[in-house]
This record gives sequence, C-alpha cells and structure tokens, in this order.
Amino acid sequence: MASPELDRGEIIARNLGVGCLTTFAGFFSGGMFAVLIAKFVGSMRGCKPVEGLPACNWWVYAGIGAVVGALTLPVLALRRLNRTRPNE
Repeated sequence: MASPELDRGEIIARNLGVGCLTTFAGFFSGGMFAVLIAKFVGSMRGCKPVEGLPACNWWVYAGIGAVVGALTLPVLALRRLNRTRPNE
C-alpha cells in the first residue's frame, strides 16, 4: 500500500510537529536516563548522596543527558520519517 504524496507545506508542518514533540520527550527521557547513570557511577565510587537526592552530582548528569536527548531523539525520528522509500 503506497502512502499518499504530501506537498512541501505538509511535509514542513509534519516535520515541525514531530521535531517539537520529540525534542520535549528527548529532553526529559535523556535527563532521567542520565540520572540513572549517575546512580551507578556514584555507587561505584562509594558516594553517599544527601537524604532525598537520587545521586551525587545528579544535576550535572541530568543536564548533559537532557541536552543529548533533546538533540538526538528528534534527529533520529526525523531521519527515519524522511528517508526515501523504494517504490512498491
């Protein structure tokens, strides 16, 4: 089943919507994943976090992970969405 052809304006609108949603999702998921890494690194170093905090220096890991996630998830999603398909 072939997909309907989209005009340039529809493609731009679709890419903008997908890019914005995945940037938002990538920001938070990357930050949470990085805090998990911070917990592992902290336990391997023997660091005891302050009561109520997930890990030592968690904000550094969360910030870097959030930026990486906000950049990589939209790039991967848009590359997958816009790749050329062979004609069926």
